Amino acid sequence: MKECLSYDDVLLLPQYSDIKSRTEVNLESRLGNRTFTLPIISSPMDTITGTEMALAMEKAGGLGIVHRYCSISEQIEMISYEGISAAAIGITEDCLDRAAALYSAGVRIFCLDVAHGDHAMMEHKIRRIKEAYGEEVHLMAGNVATREGYERLSKWGADSIRVGIGGGSICSTRTQTGHGMPTFQSVLDCSESECDTTIIADGGIKTGGDIVKALAAGADFVILGSLLAGTDETPGEKFQGKKGKEYKVYRGMASKEAQEDWRGTFSSNEGITTTIGAKGAVTDTLDDLRNSIRSGLSYSGSRTIFGLQGKAEFIRQTPAGQFESSTHILRR
Repeated sequence: MKECLSYDDVLLLPQYSDIKSRTEVNLESRLGNRTFTLPIISSPMDTITGTEMALAMEKAGGLGIVHRYCSISEQIEMISYEGISAAAIGITEDCLDRAAALYSAGVRIFCLDVAHGDHAMMEHKIRRIKEAYGEEVHLMAGNVATREGYERLSKWGADSIRVGIGGGSICSTRTQTGHGMPTFQSVLDCSESECDTTIIADGGIKTGGDIVKALAAGADFVILGSLLAGTDETPGEKFQGKKGKEYKVYRGMASKEAQEDWRGTFSSNEGITTTIGAKGAVTDTLDDLRNSIRSGLSYSGSRTIFGLQGKAEFIRQTPAGQFESSTHILRR
């Protein structure tokens, strides 16, 4: 039986560095023919990425994928305000109609947004979209958990692949279905493939340190949900809780509430709905994460993500080591 590692199971060994300032660290990463200065993508969830988040991500040097949990006309309206660039589609009935409308509106990055992407329907839709638009669009597909799934989607024509199943903070897929794999292990396995399709780590990331570990393991980008939840730019209104504290809703797209809202019914309940304390502008969160990633690369003496991947050394840590790695004075 294979043993699989999560982000908390590993650490990166500090290495010799001649980096005098963290501003020397370059976080550029490519997605198709575009270069991004921050390797972070905001998740295509209806409580994470709408117009405002997409605009904020673009301004910060990252990418926002506008969610698909609405009518085609509503999604087009969200896109029209931000001009651009990335939107999610599914693999069911309206997939090709939605893709055509988004393409006409100027979208050139399509995210085939499916919980279990290693599927015959995914192959069919990838091939249909590639037949229609060829290299004019960048096709992001997923999610997959295994190297074999990653290689299949790559063979079918995906330009980038979301790697990770069941690791999201509000995802209950693993407990509901018994299936999944720690995202760190999924990324590590996929990075060992001979395929060079862009890897996007998706799920299980709790800290800036986890982002550094994902990049070191072979990811080119990470997708974030919970770390961005509650910021001003996420869709939804703030509301007051006890003692006047403000909150926003954050929910998994496979939760009962989300499914009932966007399609009027629900099937397998594989997510939860919760509330997140309001955090203020997402710019502050992204700046903190940018600084953490730069610092992380500097501890390995690396000025680029590619350089980090070439020299990163992982070690296992015990439960006692995990405790020591935390701010453990708070647990005394």
